[in-house]
Amino acid sequence: MRFIGGKSQLLTHIDTVIRENSSGSERVFCDIFAGTGSVARYFKPRYEIHTNDILHFSYVLQKATIEYNQKPSFHGLAGIDIYNPLRFLEEVRTDIDEQNYTDLFITQNYSPNDKCKRMYLSHKNALRIDFIRNTVEAWKQSKLISDNEYYYLLAALIEGVPYVSNITGTYGAYLKEWDKRALKDFEMVRLEIYDNTQKNKCYNMDANKLIRELEGDILYLDPPYNGRQYVPNYHLLETISRYDSPPIKGITGVRPYDDEKSAYCSKSDVLDVFEDLIDKANFKSIILSYNNNGLMTAAQIEDILKKHGIKSSYKRYDIPYRKYKSKIVKGDHDLQEYLFYIRKRKSRSVTFTIKANHSVTRERKTRKYLKSPLNYIGGKYRLLPQILPLFPQVDGTFIDLFAGGCNVGINIIADAVVCNDINTKIVEMYQVFQKTDTQAIITQIEDSITRFNLSKDNESGFTDFRNYYNLTQNPIDLYTLSCYSFNYQFRFNNNHEYNNPFGRNRSHFSENMRTNLLLFLERIKKMNIEFSAFEFTQIDLNALTHNDMVYCDPPYLITTGSYNDGNRGFKDWKEEQEISLYRLLDELHDKGIRFALSNVLTHKDRTNEILSEWAKKYDVTILDFGYNNSSYNTTRGGSTEVLVTNF
Repeated sequence: MRFIGGKSQLLTHIDTVIRENSSGSERVFCDIFAGTGSVARYFKPRYEIHTNDILHFSYVLQKATIEYNQKPSFHGLAGIDIYNPLRFLEEVRTDIDEQNYTDLFITQNYSPNDKCKRMYLSHKNALRIDFIRNTVEAWKQSKLISDNEYYYLLAALIEGVPYVSNITGTYGAYLKEWDKRALKDFEMVRLEIYDNTQKNKCYNMDANKLIRELEGDILYLDPPYNGRQYVPNYHLLETISRYDSPPIKGITGVRPYDDEKSAYCSKSDVLDVFEDLIDKANFKSIILSYNNNGLMTAAQIEDILKKHGIKSSYKRYDIPYRKYKSKIVKGDHDLQEYLFYIRKRKSRSVTFTIKANHSVTRERKTRKYLKSPLNYIGGKYRLLPQILPLFPQVDGTFIDLFAGGCNVGINIIADAVVCNDINTKIVEMYQVFQKTDTQAIITQIEDSITRFNLSKDNESGFTDFRNYYNLTQNPIDLYTLSCYSFNYQFRFNNNHEYNNPFGRNRSHFSENMRTNLLLFLERIKKMNIEFSAFEFTQIDLNALTHNDMVYCDPPYLITTGSYNDGNRGFKDWKEEQEISLYRLLDELHDKGIRFALSNVLTHKDRTNEILSEWAKKYDVTILDFGYNNSSYNTTRGGSTEVLVTNF
């Protein structure tokens, strides 16, 4: 099986990485982008194997050779005098039976005939493939074969197709003249099955959804490296596997694949989905295959791995491309295959009891945090691992005075949470999200996308939708609008009209955004949370006690973030507001009420002197992070982000 990015020549290198970094006690190995299954089959003798791939034909191959441990016996077929089903399927005459089969999708669409010019398969071999596929399906429906036998026969069929395909490597195109290989008689492949006595499991899912359900010892990652989607390159194998007679199109007869597009093939999405995968991975060790010609750079990969793993365990192995490829590479590029290794941090949970004997589990330091579906300037998601472990136990009410994207509020553990923000449009959106059925929200988003033909390159559709929102002011439409806006951000003019420009070639309602939104909706519908829209001076804090806590993430006085310039329809932030906030926090401290303040002490060549002097009487923690989604982000001069607390 020839497969883009196949790792058959890299197996010994992967094995070396595992042996150098393992303790010998590892039991579960997961290959979550399994492809042809060569890596999983190699390690099956040593581990319990879990595999996954979004391609159905890949799933079939793994079911047959990984999940099952025994070759099928085909006892049911013996009852109808078929003792060697593979030979039977290969040798029964199909020319005289062609008229008996109503479903000859492969023959009619991928071999030359009166209506089709495609030359993927000879007529004889296409007819054989249709015959086998129809027969195997009929045997299954008649319960003459088990699931194990069904997948084995399908895998034997699929593995045999490339040997008679009139292609150069993938099914993205066919040859215009017959290759002699394509004229051979079709044969099914006799698959070897290794019995590792383990309960192996195979999946056919989106990797980022599946990762939330898995745990184990070794996670091997071999995601797509570039912009080439796999389905169009292997569409014929996918159609043979599914045998669903899809509506095909184009010269190559490609099947629809919008629902199977991988975000790892999108430059605008790949970093987000990769980080989400690493973040959610509940495995002791992670090994990643990638190369220097991929959409992610080695430095970006290193940053993400170190962020969610143990930095001291990080390693990168460089393997010259020609050492792992048998053919000479043409061109000027010095291609390098990488193997990355890191040991993953594990969340450590402790249980404590809050009032009313309500038991809650709190995860410290390495806890996995929920991400807001909003890309809000100054959002604290990336700082949560540094901020939240410093917070004390909150047995009462947690108040976030400047909630913004609500990253802190939705991740705090408290009896009650109040998220307040001066931006009434954002707060109204949260309130509608909280009380509206989740499916109704998703349906409205999808309907708007369809109605206005929203996409990464349709600026006119975006403009029409923005005008529509400014007339109707529907909160769910505001969220959808942000998904196609520049940097996914929220901007309003002084009339509270949305005026953020189009996010060409980048912004869209991606699968990752859908996941973040669904998790956010699930969270706010379950927790005791209230959303309010007031200036911080209007919030009544007189009833708070020592069991409560106030968190403040105000606009930063010495930066140039667009939220504090006074030109976005909401009140600006100046020294008057800065001093008023510090006076309020002093009053809270005098009453024994805990608070935490996020702020920037220095930025470029400026220092917040008011903050510097006021914070001397409290605890100050310097945080190790600089924003990359804010307009004031710069590498010159940098910023000193701090957390000021009175506990």
